[in-house]
Amino acid sequence: MALAYLFDEHLRGPLWRAIGRQNAKSSKPIDVVRVGDVDAPLLGTLDPDLLAWSETANRIIVTFDKGTMPKHLAEHLLAGNRVPGIFVIREHQNLKEVVEFLAFAAEASEEFEWQDRIVYIP
Repeated sequence: MALAYLFDEHLRGPLWRAIGRQNAKSSKPIDVVRVGDVDAPLLGTLDPDLLAWSETANRIIVTFDKGTMPKHLAEHLLAGNRVPGIFVIREHQNLKEVVEFLAFAAEASEEFEWQDRIVYIP
């Protein structure tokens, strides 16, 4: 089963459009929703609530947030909860490389590989 993603609310611009272009030409589209979309958390949702939602929806969070997300993840895990994973995009990272990573990870990895971890997209 392919991985599914939740983009945080700061990923509503160029990366979202790049995913759309990738999905338009791919036979295996990347399954992603954004915070603020109809079937996703509301804009302004706090990190702890995003973690709870991603656990329930089984979607890996994709974010730029390397500041507060690690702390919230630690608290979430200490409370006995799980998350499918968190992918952090590095500042000034090439969009094409991010899209390629997300597409490859979605198709070539198992869900358990990312569980309860924060991974910086290479």
